Amino acid sequence: MPGLTTEIAYLALACVLLAVHIICQAVLLTRDLGSQYNAGPRDEARHPGLIGGRAERALRNFLETFAAFAALALAVTVTGKADWWSGFGAALYFWARVVYLPLYLGGIPYFRSLVWTLGSAGIAIILWRLVW
Repeated sequence: MPGLTTEIAYLALACVLLAVHIICQAVLLTRDLGSQYNAGPRDEARHPGLIGGRAERALRNFLETFAAFAALALAVTVTGKADWWSGFGAALYFWARVVYLPLYLGGIPYFRSLVWTLGSAGIAIILWRLVW
C-alpha cells in the first residue's frame, strides 16, 4: 500500500481480517441458532454448534490480541521508530492470524497453539522496537 508504513498497511489488513472473523462467526451462528435468534436481543443464552462455537472463540481470541497489535503498530509509526524489525513483527502477527482461523475452525491442536505463539511473538517484536 503506497505511502503507508509496513505496520500501518498490516493494521489495515488486520481490520479486514477482523471483518472476516465477524462475518464467519455471524454466518455460522445464524446457521446453528437461526436468523431470528441471531438478529434478536439474545436474551436467552444458547450454545452454537461445534464449528459455530469455534468461530465465536476464534473471534474472541483475535480481539484479545488485536488491541495490542493496533496500539503498538500506531505507536511505533507515530514515534518514528518503525523499522525492518517492527515491519517484520507486523507481518508475522498478520499472517499468523490468517492461518489461525482455519486451524481453529478445523479443531487442529498444537499447531494452532504454535501459530498463536508466532502471532504473539510478532506483537512482542513491535513492542521491543518501540521501547528499545
